[in-house]
Amino acid sequence: MVRDLVTLDQVIEAIRTLAVRGAPAIGVAAAIGLVVALDHDAAASGTVVRDRLPDAAARLIAARPTAVNLAWAVGRLLAVAATVSDHDLVAALRAEAEAIRAEDVAMCEAIGQYGLAIVPDGARVLTHCNAGALATAGIGTALAPVHLAHRIGRRVSVYADETRPLRQGARLTAWELQRAGIPVTVLPDGAAASLLRSGAVDLVIVGADRIAANGDVANKVGTYGVALAARAHGIPFYVAAPWSTVDPATASGGDIVIEHRHADELGELPAGTFVWNPAFDVTPRALVTGYLTDRGFIAPPFLSGSAV
Repeated sequence: MVRDLVTLDQVIEAIRTLAVRGAPAIGVAAAIGLVVALDHDAAASGTVVRDRLPDAAARLIAARPTAVNLAWAVGRLLAVAATVSDHDLVAALRAEAEAIRAEDVAMCEAIGQYGLAIVPDGARVLTHCNAGALATAGIGTALAPVHLAHRIGRRVSVYADETRPLRQGARLTAWELQRAGIPVTVLPDGAAASLLRSGAVDLVIVGADRIAANGDVANKVGTYGVALAARAHGIPFYVAAPWSTVDPATASGGDIVIEHRHADELGELPAGTFVWNPAFDVTPRALVTGYLTDRGFIAPPFLSGSAV
């Protein structure tokens, strides 16, 4: 299904309802969406309404507060807006949004190239949620090394957690890998620990929505349990994400705002039942074997402006 989004409300709704999801894709969509919305308003009114930008930016960021790429991309556009005239505003923001999209494509390829070092011929990879092409503008983050390994002829197979309650692994990861010709097996989230104990998995690669300065990782709920099971059974657990997902301003996982979703996502429940439905959980740095980024493998602490 393809959606045409031409207003700010439509872009926000698409992000909020997960029609667009995955931290890098959310950032790209927010940047492009902000420009499209501003351009749409300018065409309707005949003028560029610069003073709408702060409110529009705040509303976009609030749509999904955990994913740091959203605020990062919107912030880049606001920084550009502060340097140009009203006459050049839309064109400058469009150029910056396109740069963010192009950088995302390149970022995915770089993660894939660096990640080839951990995906040898015959590798069996477990992943959680979807951190592939459907979550980015390119070939993905956690799945980028898998795609590139397959591209160069290595035998690689993937176990994809179903990813309750919205089944991103079953609906998205499995679909994507099947189309690429990569063997994929879907399993219930609750079976991941047993699979890791069985010896059928060589490594785990997951994505991230935010990585705190100390290395704690916010990702789709269920990731923490996979990390615990991987550690218990001696399986390497890698986090793959762009450098833009690293948030030096957030000291630790305890400072990350965790989005909670509506009870309806859990299906029909007995009347009066309480629901706790976090969209993400936090995996402590101690459980992470390595951080794979478009700058290569990096290690915390992650400080603002730090080089690798």
